[in-house]
Amino acid sequence: MKFLVFLGTVRDSTPPKPARLGARVSKAVLECLQSRYTEYEVELVDALDLPLDPIFKPHFAYPRSKVPSELNLLAEKIKTADGFIMISPEYNHSMSPALANLLNHFGSSLFSYKPSAIVTYSAGQWGGMRAAVGMRTFLSELGCLPVSAMIHVPKAQDVFAEDGSAKAQDQASWFDYFGRTFNQLIWWAQATKEHRLQVDPHKLVRDFKTQPSERNAP
Repeated sequence: MKFLVFLGTVRDSTPPKPARLGARVSKAVLECLQSRYTEYEVELVDALDLPLDPIFKPHFAYPRSKVPSELNLLAEKIKTADGFIMISPEYNHSMSPALANLLNHFGSSLFSYKPSAIVTYSAGQWGGMRAAVGMRTFLSELGCLPVSAMIHVPKAQDVFAEDGSAKAQDQASWFDYFGRTFNQLIWWAQATKEHRLQVDPHKLVRDFKTQPSERNAP
């Protein structure tokens, strides 16, 4: 199976210091997945690496011959993935606008019928848990329902070093904590993958391709 890890932050400046706490968290997440779940393919999608225009235009709205190659490539990766891990800071008690912007570039049909896991972090004591509440609704609307266990990393600057290693606490303990969520994600990903092979969900519930009104009541 294949999983995409989305890092939804594009802040790369100081103050505040240290910059891009999410990079530390994503490195820890990747290390956990690659060391404990070696049979699966894992790839990072960093919003900072993508040419996402501040004026929003979704991937599916471009003329076919003019779609940016980076968006086409990512759309194919989303389509072939079996599950997603969404990493977000908390801005004003909400998920990162950079993550929302990134995900909104793609139709929900690419994400649908696959599970997701929520990972949040903050420089403060709550670990982004208030952002996670809103992310549940957002990801459910995309169709990649989040598993019940979530990961929250409070005071991330004190927890993980720049390379993603744990600073004061035992890294194995953090990976055990991560594993509760990842085990749920993998269980659901395997179940949905097997069922998609038996029943094509896109034939049961038709995807709207041109107008959102296609899903309206008569």
